[in-house]
Amino acid sequence: MTAFEEKEPFQRVDVEQAKQLIEQGFKIIDVREPFEWERGRIPKSTHIPLNTLLARASDFLNEDKIIFVCAEGVRSAVACEVAAAVGRSDLYNLEGGTTAWARAGNPLEK
Repeated sequence: MTAFEEKEPFQRVDVEQAKQLIEQGFKIIDVREPFEWERGRIPKSTHIPLNTLLARASDFLNEDKIIFVCAEGVRSAVACEVAAAVGRSDLYNLEGGTTAWARAGNPLEK
């Protein structure tokens, strides 16, 4: 690591790792847009669109142990950074998002 590189304040996890964290009681926050959320979501996830989270992170993020998810894993990485900036820890980004979740044969609820 060079002087200019910083470690991300979250960990990137695959679907199987995310399932283990969910079993351990981690909260799932889905940061996709409402129309995406309506198409299908990971069971027991909470919906907070990224723009809402960016505007009012302190209002919504009041606990640690969070897995952030979006469609592919890009917006959820931003959400992880926001959560870290307001003092949250034990943050995880589901790489591949709901797309990877569904491709692995896991259910999406509507």
